[in-house]
Amino acid sequence: MTSRSTKEVLRPPPPARGWPRQRIIGYALVSLWIVVFIGLIAYLVSAWKPDMFWRYAPSYVSGVWVTLKLVGLSVVIGAVLSVPIAYARTSRNPFIAALAYAYVYFFRGTPLLAQAFLIYYGFGSFRAQFEAVGLWFFFRDAFNCALFAFSLNTAAYQAEILRGAIASVPKGQWEGANSLGLPRLITLRKIILPQALIVALRPYGNELILMIKGSAIVAIITVYDLMGVTRLVYSRTFDFQSYLWAAIIYLLIVETLRHAVEWIEKRITRHLKR
Repeated sequence: MTSRSTKEVLRPPPPARGWPRQRIIGYALVSLWIVVFIGLIAYLVSAWKPDMFWRYAPSYVSGVWVTLKLVGLSVVIGAVLSVPIAYARTSRNPFIAALAYAYVYFFRGTPLLAQAFLIYYGFGSFRAQFEAVGLWFFFRDAFNCALFAFSLNTAAYQAEILRGAIASVPKGQWEGANSLGLPRLITLRKIILPQALIVALRPYGNELILMIKGSAIVAIITVYDLMGVTRLVYSRTFDFQSYLWAAIIYLLIVETLRHAVEWIEKRITRHLKR
């Protein structure tokens, strides 16, 4: 005599029907954003002033160029500085590691605007000392002060990105290179960094996008970037659409960078997909 035990099969609950509160709130919020977007488009169409656009379009192009130049140079300089900082963060020497940690802690823990003010206004208090060493020609320019502040700030963030990416590489890579007698720097440059940069690409892209959006603060220290030009146009026209133009341009730049990073990531990770 055989006994057959039957087990009750637990099925997922049936999907909710009707219009629960969460669905109503979700549709209401989406509808609100759609209405706001349509309203902005309608406002731009109705308030479009061709003469104003063609008058200030060259200024906006100049502002975009200043923004891209500032962010591009600071990111490149920061990338160069981030390599020794990241290496110092992983150093076995406690003094060197502590100095690198203090640098990263300060620049990541304080606002970028405060750092720009410290350099732009603070360094002016030491004009005589900078003139004595021949550096005042650099720090008397607002663009150079902004470039200096942005480079130091992004170097701290990129150093942490690079350090985390290096830490993600399996330790067996270090051990294998050590067994072959390779020096630590050669191992880092030829074996570890190429693998770490694949992991760090997405955070690098996010840092670049954040730098683009954060660059608007330099308008406060008289740098005529995109936001600086926008403030100037608004002060002359008192037309709100000047800020809408700037928002659209920032959005186009960010979306272009985002798609570029995604394309590069797909290209360099083809060997990881099957």
